[in-house]
Amino acid sequence: MFDILIIGAGPAGLTAAIYARRAGKTVLVLEKDTFGGQVTFSPRLENYPGFETISGNELAQRMLEQALGLGADVEMDTVTGIENGAVKTVIGEMGRYEARAVIIAAGARHRRLNLPREEELIGSGLSFCAVCDGAFYAGEHVAVIGGGNTALQEILLLAETCEKVTVVQNLAFLTGEQQMIDRVLARENVEIFYSTVCVGYEGEDRLTGLRLRNTDTGAERELPVDGAFLAIGTEPENLAYAALAPLDAQGYIKAGEDCATPTPGVFAAGDCRTKAYRQVATAVSDGANAALACCRWLDAQRANN
Repeated sequence: MFDILIIGAGPAGLTAAIYARRAGKTVLVLEKDTFGGQVTFSPRLENYPGFETISGNELAQRMLEQALGLGADVEMDTVTGIENGAVKTVIGEMGRYEARAVIIAAGARHRRLNLPREEELIGSGLSFCAVCDGAFYAGEHVAVIGGGNTALQEILLLAETCEKVTVVQNLAFLTGEQQMIDRVLARENVEIFYSTVCVGYEGEDRLTGLRLRNTDTGAERELPVDGAFLAIGTEPENLAYAALAPLDAQGYIKAGEDCATPTPGVFAAGDCRTKAYRQVATAVSDGANAALACCRWLDAQRANN
């Protein structure tokens, strides 16, 4: 029996574990994939307070070591559901776990094109976040795949420092807000390939180009680039928690800055919840908020009993 079970060992989950342990609560963190979450794909962070530069993997490792040093328990398992009650039972593929409260910090997965060698090239020329990695391509030619608001934000940021930005959009038009579209179209160093999809990656150890196909003509071409950004959105994996934590139309858990869900004793933190910005710093903030709120809730329950 744990006081708090945390689902997910990304920055939000690990921060929650650190705060909860410092408050004297027993903590179990369940992670299904990679300790550190999406941040481990970033070879270098330059926008996280306290470090001029640090790799995402190193930052995640430091967070994990701090949580373990404080006495948090960590297990590898994929959660498939939660049974609600005075005691929460978290159901995993490898076992069942009991806790008095749960913090869901399951993150959100960047959408992929699911092309061959895609995972190998992430962090080696293939990126998801211009805020995180855009500065590494100053003066170079990059591609942005996507045409919605996420892509438009990436394009505008990259166009400030890159020599050229080529946009690969599968539709015959951009789909974001008109004001942002107008700003993109006004940039002289932005070129847009409409009705075009990426069908493959070039390069061995590092991305050197994209193979593109025109959806109207079927014609294919190779586009040499120094880097490419996948900007086709993120997808949360929250269906396992939908019974206890209502989801919005995009599948994110409906929870505000207090990280509380409508279910007493269940909180949501980080990229898995509804929020305006999904950065390491905002995930850490969520983890602290969720842990403090959860500890306060547990203390109130004990006082009432």
